[in-house]
Amino acid sequence: MKMHNGSHFIAALSFCNVVARDSNVKKGTLEPAKLAFATIIVVMITIMIAGDLPLRGELPTVPTAGPPLRGRYRVIISTDIGGGDEDDIQSMIHFLLYSDLFDTEGIISSPPGKGRRRDILEVIDKYEKDYPNLKTYSDKYSAPNYLRSIAKQGAINPAPEKGYSSPTEGSKWIIHCAKKKDPRPLYVFVWGAITDVAQALHDDSSIKQKIRVHFIASWNQKQDQNAFRYIDKNHADLWFIHNNSTFRGWYIGGNQNEDLGNRSFVDKHVKDHGALGKYFVPLKGGCIKMGDTPSYAFLLRGNPDDPTKDSWGGRFIKRKNRPNWWIDDPDPAFAEGGHYGAKTVNIWRREYLRDWQKRMDRCIEKATLNNTQKQ
Repeated sequence: MKMHNGSHFIAALSFCNVVARDSNVKKGTLEPAKLAFATIIVVMITIMIAGDLPLRGELPTVPTAGPPLRGRYRVIISTDIGGGDEDDIQSMIHFLLYSDLFDTEGIISSPPGKGRRRDILEVIDKYEKDYPNLKTYSDKYSAPNYLRSIAKQGAINPAPEKGYSSPTEGSKWIIHCAKKKDPRPLYVFVWGAITDVAQALHDDSSIKQKIRVHFIASWNQKQDQNAFRYIDKNHADLWFIHNNSTFRGWYIGGNQNEDLGNRSFVDKHVKDHGALGKYFVPLKGGCIKMGDTPSYAFLLRGNPDDPTKDSWGGRFIKRKNRPNWWIDDPDPAFAEGGHYGAKTVNIWRREYLRDWQKRMDRCIEKATLNNTQKQ
């Protein structure tokens, strides 16, 4: 049995001792002392039981290799990397440093815009340079050539009014992966237009039973409103997180003191940290944005089966009349700068940045007994 806060336990016990002493002395009878002793027992038991319950916001540990349903997660990333916002590259760099925790089955280029599969390959090229160090920490890091083999080209134009058009290499790959004989759900993180997901659902709606979609919406949704409307209207039973503003908590608000600032963290903990660090530094003017990162940070710390619980990727509420569709929490108490739900992410800023700091260190030093124990 663990005690989350020993000081609270000691303080309560001391308080009860005072009650017992004062009751016995002042009343001069045995009954108050018995009452005080009973109070001690009740308080001690209550605190001990509470010690086994998680505090609000206490989250599971980073998943590692283990039981299929609670360990490694199957994932596909659909991204407009190389397009209009460099934060997709930032998020991809971050993801690759954590990729030993996932079974990555696809990385799909899904603009519209100028982003293409070659932009995904460019990030993998940088990863390849740090791979010799990374794999000393875990043999679960994917080989660069494997990652290249699962990089696919998706739609380069938005869907027509009906919300779908013709299959793409990317949409067909989503279906291919979803239909594998694997009991685990397939998480599809959408960092760009949702065009390929809509196409895949149209071409084979049975995949709804296997996929879980986390859509970083906002600007991305505007790039293909038709595809989103098609999903919204025709696939209301899809497991879906519609993250329209919560994600902004990754870089807005939270603890940004000292080296935890958007720029200061990059200067101290990303700069001069391998090929991936060097690639990251000039992006977004040397500042953290990484707006797509919460899509999978939700799996790093949190309950993947319940988006209403605390996680590094935020906390959401159920959409009315949708069995498995979650949206940003509109409670003003959790808004940051007008962005609903953002505080449910940035409350963990110190934790997720310190964890990333350790991952960046993997790029500059091979694993030893000492540094693996720290990580």
